Amino acid sequence: MGARPLLNRRLAGMGTTIFAEMSALATATGSINLGQGFPDTDGPREVAEAAARAVLDGHGNQYPPGPGIPELRTAIAEHQQRFYGLDHDPDHEVLVTAGATEAIAAALLALLEPGDEVIAFEPFYDSYAACIAMAGAVRVPLTLRAPSFRPDLERLRSLITPRTRLLLINTPHNPTGLVLTPDELAVIAELAVEHDLLVVTDEVYEHLVFSGGHHPIAALPGMRERTVSISSAGKTFSFTGWKVGWVTAAPELVSAVRTAKQYLTYVSAGPFQYAVAEALRLPDAYFDTLRADLARKRDLLADGLAEAGFQVFRPEGTYFITADITPLGEKDGPEFCRSLPERCGVVAIPNAVFYDDAEAGRSLVRFTFCKKDEVLREAVQRLRRL
Repeated sequence: MGARPLLNRRLAGMGTTIFAEMSALATATGSINLGQGFPDTDGPREVAEAAARAVLDGHGNQYPPGPGIPELRTAIAEHQQRFYGLDHDPDHEVLVTAGATEAIAAALLALLEPGDEVIAFEPFYDSYAACIAMAGAVRVPLTLRAPSFRPDLERLRSLITPRTRLLLINTPHNPTGLVLTPDELAVIAELAVEHDLLVVTDEVYEHLVFSGGHHPIAALPGMRERTVSISSAGKTFSFTGWKVGWVTAAPELVSAVRTAKQYLTYVSAGPFQYAVAEALRLPDAYFDTLRADLARKRDLLADGLAEAGFQVFRPEGTYFITADITPLGEKDGPEFCRSLPERCGVVAIPNAVFYDDAEAGRSLVRFTFCKKDEVLREAVQRLRRL
C-alpha cells in the first residue's frame, strides 16, 4: 500500500469518537453512563404511536421526498413562527436531514472552500472539527473560559480575517451550557454583517434553556439571508435514535445545503418524519414541563457533584454539566475519566477532546443529567467515594 496513510490526512487524529469509547467502557464495567447525551426514557407515547401508525399505514416506508415530507416541513415552519416569530416557506426554506449532525456536515461541505476560515466556539462538539476538516477549511477557535464561559467578543472581532468565511455558533452550547444573550448575539450579528460572513447556528438544545429563553440569531437585522439555522427532534422529544433534524434558511442557502445533503444520506427516517410533525405541534405545556424537569435534574446532579468535591459550573441550558476535577487533587481529565468507572462505577466525558488546545480544558469533565432521578442519585452516591 506504500508509505501513504490510508486515512485522509484531514481526518488524522479523528479516530473512534470519545463517546463510543466511553459508552463501551460503561458497558464493559457496568457503570452508570453519564457521558453520552441520550435520555434513559423515551419521549411522549403519542409521538411513538404516531411513528408506529406511520409504519403500519405505509407512510414513509419507501423513499420520502428529498427535502423531507411536506407535513414535517410545514410543522417546522409553524414551529419557527410559533416560538420565534420567524416566517419560513416550507417548500423552499426548510430541509429535513438525518439529525443535526448531517445538517452541520451538509452545511459546511456546501458553503466552504479549501482554505476558508471558520470561527467556532471552543470547546466545540467533535463533529464540527471533522466536518470543517472534510471541507478542507481551517477552524479558528474562540475559547470559552471558566467560570462563566462567556465569549470574548473583542477577541472574536480580532480573529476575523479576509479568509474568514463563516461563523459556527452553538447556543445553547454543548458542553459548557452557555446560552448566548440577546446583547451577545447582536454583536455577533453586527460582525457578520460588517464582514459579510455566513453563520451556521446549531440550536438543538433550543427548548432546554433554564432561564432567559432561546433567541435565534436569524431574527436579527441583516441575518435572515446569511444564517443557516439547525435543530432536531432528538433532544426536545427524547427520541435521539430517530435522527430527524432540519435546516431553516433563505432559499439560496437551503438549495446549497440540499445539494450537499443529497449525496450524504439522500433521505432518511421516513416514518419518523410523520411522528415528528405531530411532536412539533404538542402544546406549550409539554415544552414547559420538559424544561422544568431537566432544570430539576440539573440541580440534583450539580448539588451532588459539588458535595463530591468537584467545582461545578451550573449550566444555563442543554443537559450537560461541566465540572473541574482540580479540587479533587486531579489534573488530567482524560486520565480521570478512563479511571472513573473502575474507581466508582460512573462514566463521564473529558472536555479536553472538545478543544484544539487540549490544555485549555485539561481539568474539565462533562456529565449529563438527562437520566432518571434514581440513576442520578445513585451516580452521586458513587461519586462521593472520590
